[in-house]
Amino acid sequence: MTTVLCYGDSNTYGYSPRTGLRYPSDVRWTGRLQTLLGDEYKVIEEGCNGRTTIYDDPIEGWKNGRDYLKPCLNSHKPVDLVVLMLGSNDLKEVFHLSAKEIAAGAEKLVEDIEEFTSEKQGFVPEIILVSPPEIGEGIKTSTFYGSFLEGAIDRSKEFPMYYGEVAEKHGCIFVNAAEHIKPSEVDSLHLDPEAHAKLAEVLATCIKER
Repeated sequence: MTTVLCYGDSNTYGYSPRTGLRYPSDVRWTGRLQTLLGDEYKVIEEGCNGRTTIYDDPIEGWKNGRDYLKPCLNSHKPVDLVVLMLGSNDLKEVFHLSAKEIAAGAEKLVEDIEEFTSEKQGFVPEIILVSPPEIGEGIKTSTFYGSFLEGAIDRSKEFPMYYGEVAEKHGCIFVNAAEHIKPSEVDSLHLDPEAHAKLAEVLATCIKER
């Protein structure tokens, strides 16, 4: 059986922009991915609302993605494949980060995966590095406006270039989510069910064809 660890933020957790609650398993892209891949795969959901790449939120510091990554890898080893989709929350105004700096944070996570798994499980899993979806044009009317300002839109559009460079450098499989999905018009940040379904299809194809 191939173990697939999906490590991400609220769009991996399955946050619904309409209710603020969690989508059911069969709606979340992770749950759909499990169905599409079948019994030969075990898909592990590790999404956390507000999770960053490597930065401590001044209010919710426990959402630093780097802090939990190694314990997570160790708990689920052996891990054969990691789907890594983080960076959207790094666009929050409090961090003042460029897209290049955010991609550098994602690279630190890739390096941690490589080094830690090499030591703890004896091999490095394949890594699918996903450049996160863009921030929607309607962010100014979103309930998350203030945390995210208009400048986050343009910076999110730069993700594919910098994430692609990281993926090429480390031999990761690269997926540009923005080519396939957009955030919901409800909050310009989180995915609607249709986007979850599409992302699952893209990743399933990517995994099967790797």
